[in-house]
Amino acid sequence: MTEDLVSEIERLGAKLGAARASVNRRFIGQERVVELVLAAMLSGGHALLVGLPGLGKTMLVDTLATVMGLNPGRIQFTPDLMPADILGSEVLETAPDGSRAFRFLEGPVFCQLLMADEINRASPRTQSALLQAMQEREVTVAGVHRPLGPPFHVLATQNPIEQEGTYPLPEAQLDRFLVQVDVEYPTRDTEREILLATTGATEAEAIRVFSAEELIAAQALVRRMPVGESVVEAILDLVRACRPGEPEALPVVREALAWGPGPRAAQALMLTVRARALLNGRLAPSVEDVVALARPVLSHRMALGFAARARGETLSQVIARVAAEVTGIEIEAAA
Repeated sequence: MTEDLVSEIERLGAKLGAARASVNRRFIGQERVVELVLAAMLSGGHALLVGLPGLGKTMLVDTLATVMGLNPGRIQFTPDLMPADILGSEVLETAPDGSRAFRFLEGPVFCQLLMADEINRASPRTQSALLQAMQEREVTVAGVHRPLGPPFHVLATQNPIEQEGTYPLPEAQLDRFLVQVDVEYPTRDTEREILLATTGATEAEAIRVFSAEELIAAQALVRRMPVGESVVEAILDLVRACRPGEPEALPVVREALAWGPGPRAAQALMLTVRARALLNGRLAPSVEDVVALARPVLSHRMALGFAARARGETLSQVIARVAAEVTGIEIEAAA
């Protein structure tokens, strides 16, 4: 690693520390959630925030837009939402001379940080309108390809599927999310801090730390970070061990999983371990980063079989057992 690259990483690490502090002043007591979402953005990807209403997911996205200096957009997903409400549509306009022509009106997807609120309340047809935007950073309307431009990130919130009025996200769309972030209830001490910080005469305000151009430069720097051979092997071992049809699959995987993660999961781990190392002030990722990101990266890219569901097993348990056997490192209960 060159001295120039080391100094660039150190400068970016300091800037990211300021960004995390600014976000944490408003989104109190959820440091791991903030770390995962920032890691997804540094990796150039999208994040799916899963949790019950009222846990601050919307405020987190709004705060990130300010701190990262991005132009935000928001879509409130409802059962009657149509694809045109996301992408935009063409309207017929009449000019003063009487001539008529179609003009494209951009939808809310034309932004830099899109908040897809309660994404699983819309029908699969409407959810699929985001697929091309998330993967290719462009949309096609009336046969015309319209680029979204960098940076473009989707931070979607999702209510637990057990709630009434929700639809399961298609597997292809889930795979487009770099990480799935579970937002849990705060601890008692954290909730006390939230009460005191948010019910007074003033509230903490987010401070802009990055610009869009600086975020793009940071994403390029993340891809230049070196990754040791042991980390690469740990990623491959973990992902391939979670595929029931692979020779490397562990017995627990063959017994519990209907299908496992594809190559995009390995790519996601390769990027996010670098981003996590950077966020924690390190020059290169470690195997511990791979283990820490196993659940957020893999859990939405695999499915339990019927027998495993009947036995009451969970994907988190399966991933923890595989990670421990492959790397020798236990995943903490709160990870």
